[in-house]
Amino acid sequence: MVSTKDKSDQELIVKPSAYETCQPNMLCYDELYSSFDWQTAQNELDGLPGGGLNIAYEAVDRHVRAGRQDHVGLRWLAKSGARLDFTYGDLKCETDRFAALLVKLGLEPGDTVFSLLGRVPELYFAAFGALKAGAVFCPLFSAFGPEPVQSRMTIGKARVLVTTAQYYRRKVMPWREDLPSLRFVFIIDANDAPPEGTFDLADMLAGTASDFEIVKTQQDDPALLHFTSGTTGKPKGAVHVHEAVVAHLATARYALDLHPDDIYWCTADPGWVTGTSYGIVAPLASGVTMIVDEAEFEAKRWYDTLEREGVTVWYTAPTAIRMLMKAGADLAQGRDLSSLRFMASVGEPLNPDAVLWSQRVFGRPFHDNWWQTETGGIMIANYAAMDVKPGSMGKPLPGIEAAIVDHMEADGVSIIKTPMAVGELALRAGWPSMFRGYLGEKARYEACFNEGWYLSGDLAMRDADGYFWFVGRADDVIKSAGHLIGPFEVENALVDHPAVAEAAAIGIPDERAGEVVKAFVALKSGHEASEKLRREILGHARKRLGPAVAPRSIVFAEDLPKTRSGKIMRRLLKARELGLPEGDTSTLERMTA
Repeated sequence: MVSTKDKSDQELIVKPSAYETCQPNMLCYDELYSSFDWQTAQNELDGLPGGGLNIAYEAVDRHVRAGRQDHVGLRWLAKSGARLDFTYGDLKCETDRFAALLVKLGLEPGDTVFSLLGRVPELYFAAFGALKAGAVFCPLFSAFGPEPVQSRMTIGKARVLVTTAQYYRRKVMPWREDLPSLRFVFIIDANDAPPEGTFDLADMLAGTASDFEIVKTQQDDPALLHFTSGTTGKPKGAVHVHEAVVAHLATARYALDLHPDDIYWCTADPGWVTGTSYGIVAPLASGVTMIVDEAEFEAKRWYDTLEREGVTVWYTAPTAIRMLMKAGADLAQGRDLSSLRFMASVGEPLNPDAVLWSQRVFGRPFHDNWWQTETGGIMIANYAAMDVKPGSMGKPLPGIEAAIVDHMEADGVSIIKTPMAVGELALRAGWPSMFRGYLGEKARYEACFNEGWYLSGDLAMRDADGYFWFVGRADDVIKSAGHLIGPFEVENALVDHPAVAEAAAIGIPDERAGEVVKAFVALKSGHEASEKLRREILGHARKRLGPAVAPRSIVFAEDLPKTRSGKIMRRLLKARELGLPEGDTSTLERMTA
């Protein structure tokens, strides 16, 4: 690929080059976009024998029925350096056993199975085993502290949890009695001594049959549960159905350009929706060999993995790309990375410098794309055979209608057609992976739609060529290393400290994570600000929330800016922190901070 200037000589364009190994699945965007329909995409799947649709069947069993049982589906790289291969036949056996265990224990269709695990094989077996049993699967991010785990499992009415002994003792056991719905906790590393009230998963599976008839789920039956944070209140549990696999397969084919013989690596943790949609379901539905690395980021290990495993398609996050950039291009020199055919990024906007850096280091750019927990799959992307405008999200997927809108409650939705005008990014409702509800919050779900449009809450622009550009969130949600953090959840943990009267959390720019959490706290009478107290409050927050959610820094304030109705103005705190215009302060009660 080569970089050039566009007609205005102001915007960099990265042009696609010839593909030596295989042609992209999408050769002409306009042609496919105009002819695509979701029913044809669904016909690419087999469906359950006798009728119905099940994600696990499409991702595992249909490949076995097609004679690909010996093809490696999951290649697991342990922290220790061990390397284990699981063929599609192995995956069928292991997922059948887990499904059979759930049914044997009386699990009903629609019950929720949670995992609290790192990237280990048992997580993937549990995911598809739960789906085969007709259950709803929900993976939790292993870096969560006890409170985020408790709130999500409570909202989801967890019936089963698969976890480790350490995670259970630290993050679940202190509050388990408060969740009567949780009947079974399976420990994957019990070593013959599981904690009291839990079960050794290996023992439970030992006598379980390895051939299971999948529960006859239908396309609208709940399948996956993912939590996303809001600016106020508790986390939102977004429900996805088995029909989502239609979009998972189609978007993997066109946005990630997956072919059945690819060696594919998605670096996302399954606790993040990307790590489930494109780190579990989409690649296996596509029939590829999927790399799963147990270890966390380390630049040399990542380059070693790309080279040794011959990765052909790589899906990662801007935070990781920036960390690779910081580590230096020298680590890539002298390596054979010629297998890499396509690279994509998601989680937050990918800055143009990162696109051009990857062009220099890898000889091809990262292709940014955009989607959300609620969309269930990629909605807007840069494609293999299409020009890349560094910094742009790209164009809508075939089957997706996107627009920039002016959302006025009284007047409905007005589409903005002026190029590069800022508005809310909206999608025409009805795609297969669209979420079907927030658990127990019907009104909150319905508020996401207006006149047939899903309102994303993201501000964006559309240029004259049809490319979309991300501007920012329309609310106060903090986006750190691809994870959405609700400020209320952080503030709630902070005010639980005996010295804290009030708290406000905002996101501030960070070179590696995009944003990190910064908190402002007002102390109760009788407490004085000190470095010792600051460290104590930070430690309290990390213990309650875990390092992925807790604030990185705390500022003591005598008071926090509020509206006359008493709502803390996070927007004003952020504007002051970043030296930005404060905007309308007419509703401000007091101006101290």
